[in-house]
Amino acid sequence: MEKTILKCAIVDDSTLQRLSIVRLIQMHPSLELVGEYKNAVEAKTGMASNEIDLIFLDIEMPILSGFDLLDDIQKKPQVIFVTGKIKYAFKAFDYDAVDYLRKPIAKDRFLNAVHKAITNYKLKNEEGFDEEDFIFVKSNLKKRKVFLNELRYIEALGDYVKLITEYDSLVVLSTMKAFQALLPSDRFMRIHKSYIVNLDKVQRYNSKEIELEKDKLPLSRNRKAELIEALAATQNPSQ
Repeated sequence: MEKTILKCAIVDDSTLQRLSIVRLIQMHPSLELVGEYKNAVEAKTGMASNEIDLIFLDIEMPILSGFDLLDDIQKKPQVIFVTGKIKYAFKAFDYDAVDYLRKPIAKDRFLNAVHKAITNYKLKNEEGFDEEDFIFVKSNLKKRKVFLNELRYIEALGDYVKLITEYDSLVVLSTMKAFQALLPSDRFMRIHKSYIVNLDKVQRYNSKEIELEKDKLPLSRNRKAELIEALAATQNPSQ
């Protein structure tokens, strides 16, 4: 499955705030910035000629507020409100907001909000999920849905395991053996006593380590042959 890319726009009358959001978008592998506007009037014109999936929207702006902009456009993208005040929070969710972020934006809150938007997009478009495409895990006393194609690798942390996804990480109370049993064996492999990897994410390997897009993980000496066989099977699933 190809990686989902959401086309984004920023609407904020603060230059510094726009720059802050631009940096966060540029660091995210599933976001593409296609519009940056300093007020709602500019945004209304610009969005008419650009396909926008997600808008990071300030509320208090001159002439037209963020709410006014949403009232004026027919095809509404997903909205993440970005504001310095909490008094608009209840009204924001009347507009089916994905999330409501307070300035200055914390990176973890940004990532969580974007993850919600990506999940919504997949569920509403052709990228629907079969039951095998996700698992539920319990982290911080809450159940979380983790999509397997977004799960990059799992790391052992004593009595816990750390899940590294495309967007964030979370810690789950589990042994590596128990967690490995939850994963499809044709897509995930234990390459080391401390690591399980998504085979689709492996880009390169040698006798000592494997490389993912952002990380290098150790490879046990006795697992190299098994890794080669597993990677070959993912490339030729019918054999």
